[in-house]
Amino acid sequence: MEAGGERFLRQRQVLLLFVFLGGSLAGSESRRYSVAEEKEKGFLIANLAKDLGLRVEELAARGAQVVSKGNKQHFQLSHQTGDLLLNEKLDREELCGPTEPCILHFQILLQNPLQFVTNELHIIDVNDHSPVFFENEMHLKILESTLPGAVIPLGNAEDLDVGRNSLQNYTITPNSHFHVLTRSRRDGRKYPELVLDKALDREEQPELSLTLTALDGGAPPRSGTAQINIQVLDINDNAPEFAQPLYEVAVLENTPVNSVIVTVSASDLDTGSFGTISYAFFHASEEIRKTFQLNPITGDMQLVKYLNFEAVNSYEVDIEAKDGGGLSGKSTVIVQVVDVNDNPPELTLSSVNSPIPENSAETVLAVFSVSDLDSGDNGRVVCSIENNLPFILKPSVENFYTLMSEGALDRETRSEYNITITVTDLGTPRLKTKYNITVLVSDVNDNAPAFTQTSYTLFVRENNSPALHIGSVSATDRDSGTNALVTYSLLPPQDPHLPLASLVSINADNGHLFALRSLDYEALQEFEFRVGATDRGSPALSSEALVRVLVLDANDNSPFVLYPLQNGSAPCTELVPRAAEPGYLVTKVVAVDGDSGQNAWLSYQLLKATEPGLFGVWAHNGEVRTSRLLSERDTAKHRLVVLVKDNGEPPRSATATLHLLLVDGFSQPYLPLPEAAPAQAQADSLTVYLVVALASVSSLFLLSVLLFVAVRLCRRSRAASVGRCSVPEGPFPGHLVDVSGTETLSQSYQYEVCLTGGSGTNEFKFLKPIIPNFVAQGAERVIEANPSFRKSFEFS
Repeated sequence: MEAGGERFLRQRQVLLLFVFLGGSLAGSESRRYSVAEEKEKGFLIANLAKDLGLRVEELAARGAQVVSKGNKQHFQLSHQTGDLLLNEKLDREELCGPTEPCILHFQILLQNPLQFVTNELHIIDVNDHSPVFFENEMHLKILESTLPGAVIPLGNAEDLDVGRNSLQNYTITPNSHFHVLTRSRRDGRKYPELVLDKALDREEQPELSLTLTALDGGAPPRSGTAQINIQVLDINDNAPEFAQPLYEVAVLENTPVNSVIVTVSASDLDTGSFGTISYAFFHASEEIRKTFQLNPITGDMQLVKYLNFEAVNSYEVDIEAKDGGGLSGKSTVIVQVVDVNDNPPELTLSSVNSPIPENSAETVLAVFSVSDLDSGDNGRVVCSIENNLPFILKPSVENFYTLMSEGALDRETRSEYNITITVTDLGTPRLKTKYNITVLVSDVNDNAPAFTQTSYTLFVRENNSPALHIGSVSATDRDSGTNALVTYSLLPPQDPHLPLASLVSINADNGHLFALRSLDYEALQEFEFRVGATDRGSPALSSEALVRVLVLDANDNSPFVLYPLQNGSAPCTELVPRAAEPGYLVTKVVAVDGDSGQNAWLSYQLLKATEPGLFGVWAHNGEVRTSRLLSERDTAKHRLVVLVKDNGEPPRSATATLHLLLVDGFSQPYLPLPEAAPAQAQADSLTVYLVVALASVSSLFLLSVLLFVAVRLCRRSRAASVGRCSVPEGPFPGHLVDVSGTETLSQSYQYEVCLTGGSGTNEFKFLKPIIPNFVAQGAERVIEANPSFRKSFEFS
């Protein structure tokens, strides 16, 4: 007892001390502040320096601090500004619970001198809590015979807020059969009661689903709900009925497959198997069955395939709900397909004008229309083409466009255009379609053929075979088609005497040139003609080129011995004085070659001799000279065979036979042989030989004259005569050989040739003798001494 009395005494002393200190240290009366709950940290409550009548510096100097009950510091004091701030977010329901008002007490402690200032903070409730039911779902079973006015108790809701923000009343929806009463307990809490207003008919509605809503008085009010499921028991005397006779649903056409687009719901007032409902399509088309699927238990209608607004923009589906007793109900689902921009624009080409002539201007190339199966902006389109093309797009009626050329085109610059028409819709995202049109530019004959060369030089070796391809000319035409087809032709020669038609021909298609006959260099060394190239356009354009044909020589002529004449007549005998010195010019073999160049370079050599070493032949000029002194022992008669060879490849040759007679002097008509005893008999026989030779030469001369007359008459006969004889005009070229150099034939030798028509071969018919100077000089003495020898030497 004494210990308890002492403890009581000490507590009373401490209490008196605090009371004394509080009374002595309190410098001002208590202040009340207010703040709404849920304010953020740092929220300004008040300026304490101002409320206490202190400067901020004085407040800081006195070490002002906020003292709260407990260990939690709800406030903080700023010594820089003197502001009282929230140190944390305040929750009224956590601090005070249902108590109202919610007051937080705190003191301001000042030192030097020590002073306590008591303050209060009123935390104002905000409507931050909704009413919450203890049961979110309530299940009730009510007989359909229950009379109106019956009261069914329901579970209540709780709201942590206070005052007007607390729970105020209850409502129920739908309320065709019921209404709800809001009751209050002694502690002020409110609870609901369900009152039946209208008798239930289970056949009409076997189950009721009500929503109980608890509302507070806040602004705006907050609410909480609970579901009330009411089951009405009855017999199976009602068919299933859909919640809605018509369901309307909008579905995007790109909705994924297997998505549930709508759930149909039917109810049956009956119970048990008679109230079990299954769903099925009712008289649905094949298209509907391929597009939708209906869950027979849940009534979920799902997509089986993608929708296409452009194909079908709405579906009307009839659904049947059937219970276990065979009764059924029907409902209709209208599915509106909502368009999305899933179709690119389409371009329909009506006509294409291709090819177009290159010289046509502002020509319609194509007519086309554009469309988009989508609707709205998704179906609006714009058209465009590349900017670097000489074409333009012109809109026409409705969605038609025309593609036109801006001006004349040039096929040779560009013969084909690939035009890309881009059609873009205005949907989101924008879709585009590109359509390529190939326009060909047709040719107009505006370019003449052009030869690859202005002149051509062709080389043909003589003795060619007829129809030999000797070369080609080529011309190109920048046009196309028939305008570029070139036809070649020979133009009339400028030389009217040139038989061009019998010399060459040209392939009109490819420009190949052919020699029609064998060419003879010795007759025709070169000729020129013009070739024309004409296209097949209308009008036709043409050009021409010069062709020069050079005939190349071939070694086709053997050397021809002019002297001594090798005609099978009586041999010509050369007289050589026995007193001749070495190198004495006995005679000279004269030969010519119809070829030219190195094919006509002749060389001479002694092929055979009666007495080798006595005579020699100079290789370059054919001069026959003595090689040594003659003696009495040398044979009087000598026969020399001289080979004349040209320098062609392969070389050709001819031989000349010389008969030489050694005599003591040119005054002796007859030189007896040393060993002949009957000299007179030999002299007589020699005279006989000379007479026979003279007669033979005379006969040949007369025959030559007759042939000459016949040839002249033959020339004047008709050209069609098969056996006519044509004599080339003009003499044999006089520049062939000069004996002063290394050639073989002097300019004084001339002869004419008679050709038999059609034979193609040349043969000498007669010669006009003109004694060359070099022969006359070498044989002058022999001719003067023996006139009969002169007659035998001459030939006509």
